[in-house]
Amino acid sequence: MAHILIIDDQPEIRNLLDSVLSEEYECSLASSAEEALALLSEEQFNLIISDITMSGMSGLEMIPHVSKVSPDTVVVMISGLHDIESAIEALQVGAFDYITKPFNLQQVEASIKRALEHHDLLVAKRRHDEHLARLVEARTAELNLALNSVEESYRATLKALAAALEARDHETHGHSQRVVNFSLRLGHELGLGQRQMMSLEFGALLHDIGKIGVPDAILHKPAKLTEEEWIKMREHPLHGQAILRGIKFLEGAACVVGQHHEKFDGTGYPLGLKGERIDLKARIFAVADAFDAITSDRVYRIGQSYEVAAAELDKHTGHQFDPQVVAAFHQIPREEWEELRQSSLTNQEGFNISSYAAASENISGQGNRETLSHSSMPHQLQTTS
Repeated sequence: MAHILIIDDQPEIRNLLDSVLSEEYECSLASSAEEALALLSEEQFNLIISDITMSGMSGLEMIPHVSKVSPDTVVVMISGLHDIESAIEALQVGAFDYITKPFNLQQVEASIKRALEHHDLLVAKRRHDEHLARLVEARTAELNLALNSVEESYRATLKALAAALEARDHETHGHSQRVVNFSLRLGHELGLGQRQMMSLEFGALLHDIGKIGVPDAILHKPAKLTEEEWIKMREHPLHGQAILRGIKFLEGAACVVGQHHEKFDGTGYPLGLKGERIDLKARIFAVADAFDAITSDRVYRIGQSYEVAAAELDKHTGHQFDPQVVAAFHQIPREEWEELRQSSLTNQEGFNISSYAAASENISGQGNRETLSHSSMPHQLQTTS
């Protein structure tokens, strides 16, 4: 049975409506809007029939409170005012219908039936929306689980490929894990979003994939490369970018692969890009890669300290490195860099993207003897990529 709240400051009007409607509906009575709202906070009503002009809060002023407390409750206004403006105002603030006094009881009954049908539609729509929301939430959770599974499959595949690339040169073992973790920490410091972080991760992971196309005789040559051999070596960023071309989920990573040897002042290769024409992810990777190169042991020297690496990055800021990225490097405590390095050495999870609204821990594959010494850079800035 529908529950109706009748509000009017005139007892005879309240009692008349109650006597007419109580045979078919459950009715409650209130003499003011304030009393009605108190009842509404304790009980559920399908319909409110309210006078407009009452002492205290008016019927029109009451409607927004009703909508807030009980959105499915339908309101029908009754009034002795016969002007069209009052009716329009009532409908504008949320009344379903407007009935003038003295009212025809048959008209009231017809309005009530329409209002209750409208209430039933509102309830049905709300329940449908709630059901739909639950279905969408459940389906979204399923899709997210599936996407995460696919993402982890991608990551596992790329790690395996990176490990195979790294196996070509034992000298740089562990370099991949470190540069990815370092790159991601810098990316987080610079406020990269999840999609950019994942592209940075995969780009760092695969930045030397183009060396698949470099002959072993050049890649592993113990002596200084000839100019012709350097030309072939410098082609590997373009080879790598070509390998990733057409793989949609690696489009962002391809920028890192193709531009990781560009320099901020435009003297890098393969295209001589300058400044912000170099993809931000590639600029981030360049700092991470150089930091790892300086602080890691090589057959020809032992790894340098954090202080030495930081000084070298500063020295070449604006020339090889983006000043913005170097500034971000200095914002990160030294202890964090050491923690990232140690997690890489022990094959533990390093910088976890998921905890920073991004992807997850990483391994990247490289390994070769190409260094920046050929380009007049100091010995400390020799890299493996």
